[in-house]
Amino acid sequence: MVIPIKSSEEIEKMRIAGRLASDVLCMITPHVVAGITTDELNSLCHHYIVDIQHAIPAPLHYNGFPKSICTSINHVVCHGIPGKDVLKDGDIINIDVTVIKNGYHGDSSKMFLVGAPSDNAKHVVKIAHECLFLGIEQVKPGAHLGDIGYAIQHHAEHNGCSVVRDYCGHGIGLVFHEEPQVLHYGTKGTREMLRPGMTFTIEPMINLGKQDTRLLRDKWTVITKDRSLSAQWEHTLLVTEDGVEILTLRDEEHGEDHMSRDLQPIENAFFLIS
Repeated sequence: MVIPIKSSEEIEKMRIAGRLASDVLCMITPHVVAGITTDELNSLCHHYIVDIQHAIPAPLHYNGFPKSICTSINHVVCHGIPGKDVLKDGDIINIDVTVIKNGYHGDSSKMFLVGAPSDNAKHVVKIAHECLFLGIEQVKPGAHLGDIGYAIQHHAEHNGCSVVRDYCGHGIGLVFHEEPQVLHYGTKGTREMLRPGMTFTIEPMINLGKQDTRLLRDKWTVITKDRSLSAQWEHTLLVTEDGVEILTLRDEEHGEDHMSRDLQPIENAFFLIS
C-alpha cells in the first residue's frame, strides 16, 4: 500500500477545501428544520458551493450519484440520496458534504437533531460525536491506524452501541477516496504507521442496535439491517509533525479559533432544531 504524503503546497490547498466544506455545513444549519425536504437542502448546498464558493460538489455524478450532498435520516447509515423526504419532529439527520477546490477535496459531515428527539436518538448522536474526537486524539506521527479504530470501537461498545464495519474512513487529496482505509474498529499498534503529511478522514458510523447494514435497490442508500438509529460525524485530518490538524473543524466546535489544537468535544456541537 502506498499512502500519499502531501507537500506543503498540497496541504495549503487541502486547508482551503476543508474550510469550504465546513462553511457549507455552517451555512445549511438554520435550514435544517421540520418541514423541509432533503432535496431542498441539497439545492441550497449546491447553490452555495457552485455560485458562492466557486467550487465543485464532489458527490454529484461520482460513480453515478445523482445529488450534491448525502442526507441520511434516522436508520440510514450513509449515502442517503436527497429527494422528497420531509424532515419531521424527532428526526436525526446526517448531512455529508465534500467540496473540490483547485482539484483538492475537503470532506466533512455533521448530525442535526430536529425538534424533540428521543433519548435514544440523543444518545447515539452523542456517542458518535465522542467516537470521532476520541479517534482524532490518536492521530500523531508514530501512531497506527489500529489505534484509531480501537479507541472508537471501545467507546461505542462501552456505551451500548455498535460500529458499522462495512464502510470506513479514507485517504483524501486530489482523489476523493485514496489510501489508506481508516477502519473504525481494530487493535492498538496494528495496521499502517502514521507519518506527517498524510491526509485522511475519520467518519465513524455508530448504530444504536447491531452493526449489520443493508444496501437498498438504489445501490447507494445504506440502512441498519435491524432498522435501529444510526449516527455519523466526519472530519478531514492532516498528520502534522507533532500531532493532528483538523482541516474541516467548524467555528462552533472551538469558537473563533477553528484550527485549535484542543480536541475535546463540546456538548453543543450538534443542534436541536425546532
